[in-house]
Formats: sequence, C-alpha cells, structure tokens
Amino acid sequence: MRTRDQVLRIAAPITFGVLVLVLWQLLVEVAQVTPRMLPSPTAIVDALITHWGIIFEDAIITGGNALVGLVCGSILAIIAAGIAAWARPIDAMAAPVVAAIAVVPIVALTPLFNTMFGASSQFGRQAIAGIAAFVPVYLNMLRGLRQARPVQRDLFRAYAASGSQSFRKLTLPTSLPYLTIGIRIASSLAVISALVAEYFGGPADGIGTAIATMAKSGNAALAWAYVFAGIVIGLIFFLATVLLERLTARRIPG
Repeated sequence: MRTRDQVLRIAAPITFGVLVLVLWQLLVEVAQVTPRMLPSPTAIVDALITHWGIIFEDAIITGGNALVGLVCGSILAIIAAGIAAWARPIDAMAAPVVAAIAVVPIVALTPLFNTMFGASSQFGRQAIAGIAAFVPVYLNMLRGLRQARPVQRDLFRAYAASGSQSFRKLTLPTSLPYLTIGIRIASSLAVISALVAEYFGGPADGIGTAIATMAKSGNAALAWAYVFAGIVIGLIFFLATVLLERLTARRIPG
C-alpha cells in the first residue's frame, strides 16, 4: 500500500504535466493560436536545444546571483536571529525593521541598486536576492531558537552545563529543523528575486534580462525557453534545500 501511494505521488504530477503539454500543443496546432502569442511546446524545445549554450551561460549567472544572495542573506539572518533571541529588547526593536524588509518592493529597489553599484555590477541583483532570503530565514531561526522547553533548560542547568554547552547540545539542535524550513522557503524567493532584478535592468546577462529582450523582440519561443531555464533553476534550489532538510532531520536525535 505504501509503495502504491509513493508511485501515485510521483505518477500523478507527471501525468498532469504531460496532459497539459498535449493540450497546449493541440491548442496551438489545432486552434491555430498565433505562435507570436503562445508558441507550441515543440517550438520551445527546439529553441532550447538550438540556443542551449547561451541559455546555460545565462542560467549560471542567475543561479550564481541567487546562490550568493541566499547564502549571504541566510548568514545575516542567522546572526540577527541569534542576537534577537539572546536579547528581548533587541528583538522588539528589530521586529518592525524585519516587517518593513518583508514588504520592500523589489521592482522599486532594483533601479536604485543598479544606480548605486553600477549597471555592470551583479552586486545589486545579489543584494536583492539576499533581502528576499533574509526574512524567512530570520523568522524561522528566531522561532527555532526559542523552541527549547524550560524543563530542558533546567535539566542542563542541573547538570552544570555551561552556556556554550547548552547552546550546542540543546538550543542549536532544536532550532535546526526550523532553520532548514526557512532556507527552503528563502531559496525559491532568492531565485524569483534574482530573476526580477535581472528583468528590470543591470548587466546584459542573466535569465531575466534575456526573457525581457526576447519578449520585446518578438522571439516568443526563445523567451519561453528562458522561462523554462528559470523554472529548472528554481527546482534545483528547492530540491537541494529539501535534501538539506532531510539530512538535518536524520542527524538530529529524536
């Protein structure tokens, strides 16, 4: 029964995806939807194969920007959450700042960052991805640092454990599942933010810039091929963080 459920979990989305592609192809070929508006899946695959080299290069740029933003944003969020968990007054002061960061309009920040750091620099895009990754990691890490129960802390005090020992053996292991969840959420946001930042200016490379360029030039098939590449980047980040989450869960004692 369990094997059957696992097969269904894998087969169901694959079957649905195949049906969508078939209907999409029929819509273009039978209903004669103009390829300029909606190219067929076969046209998109052909563009993807033909221009694979440059698409891969742009995907590396976008993936690199998202990765740098995710790593730097997560590190800053972990440090900030640790400080906030240690000092309640700092947590109270940081709460409105984090709330403000959560609603920062990326579209508005991108031109400003491009102007500040130069139109040839990738730093503005990486900073945008880092800002997007900061909030979910901060909130989940802060919550995780406070999950240890008072009775558990009292037990460590009864055994005369030092503050560092309590942190390594109790506080940190308890917070890791929450941290990995935050990183998983942040990974998708980092990729999306990097794409949006590329779409609205900066250096003439990256998936977002290519989508904007191809869409404006009327090359819909190639634009959709770049969209597919962006989806692949997001899936890679998501699967990598899911794997990290599972590995972390296995290493934590029950």
